[in-house]
Order: sequence, then C-alpha cells, then structure tokens
Amino acid sequence: MIRDPQGFETFLAGLRRFCRERLMPREAEVARNDEVPVDLVAAMAAQGLFGFSIPEAYGGAGMTTEELVRAAMELSQCSVAFRARVGTNTGIGSEALVVDGNEEQKRRYLPTMASGELTGCFALTEPGAGSDAVALQSTAVRDGDDYVLNGTKCFITNAPIAGLFTVMARTDKSKPGASGVTAFLVERATPGLSTGAPYAKMGQAGSPVSEVHFDNCRVPASQRIGAEGEGFKVAMRVLNKQRIHLAALCIGPAIRMLDDAVTHTAKREQFGQPVGAFQLVQALVADCQTEIHAARALVLETARKRDQGLDVTMEASICKYFASEMCGRVADRCVQMLGGYGFIADNSIERFYRDVRLFRLYEGTSQIHQLNIARRTYAAAGHEIR
Repeated sequence: MIRDPQGFETFLAGLRRFCRERLMPREAEVARNDEVPVDLVAAMAAQGLFGFSIPEAYGGAGMTTEELVRAAMELSQCSVAFRARVGTNTGIGSEALVVDGNEEQKRRYLPTMASGELTGCFALTEPGAGSDAVALQSTAVRDGDDYVLNGTKCFITNAPIAGLFTVMARTDKSKPGASGVTAFLVERATPGLSTGAPYAKMGQAGSPVSEVHFDNCRVPASQRIGAEGEGFKVAMRVLNKQRIHLAALCIGPAIRMLDDAVTHTAKREQFGQPVGAFQLVQALVADCQTEIHAARALVLETARKRDQGLDVTMEASICKYFASEMCGRVADRCVQMLGGYGFIADNSIERFYRDVRLFRLYEGTSQIHQLNIARRTYAAAGHEIR
C-alpha cells in the first residue's frame, strides 16, 4: 500500500484521522498521569506506528526517508509523548539493526519491534560524553565468547520501558576518540543491566527517560553490531537519518500550535473585534506559517536526496538545527498570541511550549550543529578549520 502513491496518501489520511480521533482527546490524561495508557499503545501498534522504517521483510512498512518524514509530520501534531512512545522503534532504536545488523539479529528482533511488542532504545550519551560523544567511557572487555560491559548512560529515551538497548561502549582504551568504540545489542533481562528511575522533566510528560547502568554485564559476542571498533560509524549512520526524522518531528508540533493559535485568535475578541484582526497578531501568524513552510520544504528535499543515495550529512544537520529552532520560535509566538491563556497549564500550546524545548538539545545541540555546518562548509571550499 505504502509503495503506491495513492495508497500512501490514503495511509496519511488514516493516520491524520487516528491522531485527531483517538490520540488528541487523551493528551491531558497522558500529561496528568505521565504515561501513555496501555489501550492507546495497543491502538498505535494496531495502526502499524511502531514499524514505519523497519523493512517489510521483518514486518514493518519499509518507508523511504521521504515517506517517514511525511508520516512523522502527521503523528507529531499530537502530544510529543505519543510519537516518543513509538519513535525509538521507528528511528533511533531500530536503525542500527536495520543498517548494520546481521540477518540473525534482524530476524530475532525487528519483527517484534515492528509490532510494538518489543521497545528499543539507543544508549550513547553519558554523564561525561554528550556533545563530545567520542569521549564515552563505558567499556566492553572481551572475555572468551563474551564482552563484559561496565559504565553508565544518561538521558536515554524509553530506557525505563525498553526491552532492547543499542549500546555504544569502548572496546579499545588505547585508541582515542571514535576508533575504539563498538556497538552492542543488550536485552533488558541480561544480568548486570539496570535502569534508573525516570527523570522528572520540564516537559514531555508520558515519555520516560532515565539512566542505564552496566555492572559486569556479560553480552555474547554474537550481540555485537558490525565489526569491533566500528561502533561510532554505526552511530553516525543512525544519527544522520534520525536528524532528518527529528526535524520532521519538530514541524508537526509547530503546525498544531499555529492551528490552535489561529482558532483562538479568530474567536477571542478585544476592543470589539477578533484578536486575529490586529495586524501585529497577523504578523506573528505570517512569521509562523513562513517558517513552517520553509522547514517542511528543507526536510522533504533532504529526505529525497537521502533516498537517492546522496551524502546528506551536512543537510541533516541543517534540517535538525533549523527545524528545532523554528519550532521554539513558533511556540513562543503562539503563547504570545494567546496572552494569559497561553500561560495556563493544560492548555495545548503551554504544554507544547515546554515539550518542544528539548528538540534544541538532543541529537546534537543547536550549537554543535552550527559548528558541524560551518566546518563542513569550510571543508567543501577546501579549507580545514577545527
């Protein structure tokens, strides 16, 4: 169905309807209870939302990058918690397996990830290795047919509920930077693996995030992804696609916030006329709409280039940087358009205002992406700038 253009449009229409009829009415409940209810998780699984980019051979939809970002723009118009619940499976939690896993690993894990039975997560960040990811200190020491993992990861989305962890650990301390890092698949039941209590966060209620601890955690060598020492290359392949995906996930909330702000300002009256009749409010609407369109066009163009097999490493950074910053600006304008109502808790725009702040931090802060974009620009011009 998804390979057929008309079929894909029908799929998007169904996804749009599902979000509006099933998910949006439950947003306040999710925020209040800080969890996505079991019945909605089951409903999302029945809709196939966990398997967007997992190949069809393993039970997923096998979406192209362009299809993935278009679906993401629809799904992310409802509470961030819903897209976060499926997001690790449709992106960062499964992509290393899809791209670099062997056939046995794929057949073992991908079908249950596509169905939503198994939740994955991606464990890279550490207390001392965030933006400087290659500084990670978690270790994996070879011992016969196993590796023994030790260390701590932090800020790991879905860690408290994940059944499978894609873990980056240092297998060769003598090699500095990225060259000594290896990727592993670690099941939750593995002795020595534990997760911390979910963090109390500024926003994104319903999306559990925590630390992951490895204490002499013994992992079979068969659970290694790719060759020893190639883990950072695996991570970068995952992140390049995920940054385009995340950029699309920034666009959906911006669309939703603007829609809600337009509805409010068209109905609320001040000085005998709708607030939306004031030109300064119209200027805020115009700025939001323009930036949303610019971000959408940028993300779609980059997704199509990636599907063509082109190197989009810099473009992926541009997408993530621009779309996440755009979403923050839209959130601020929409709160302003609602006035005091925009500051009231449980208002959709107030909730999104807090939720989307994280977009500018994870998967590369805006400042890291600025550096990446600038350095690649210099390199393309034949200049080496560090």
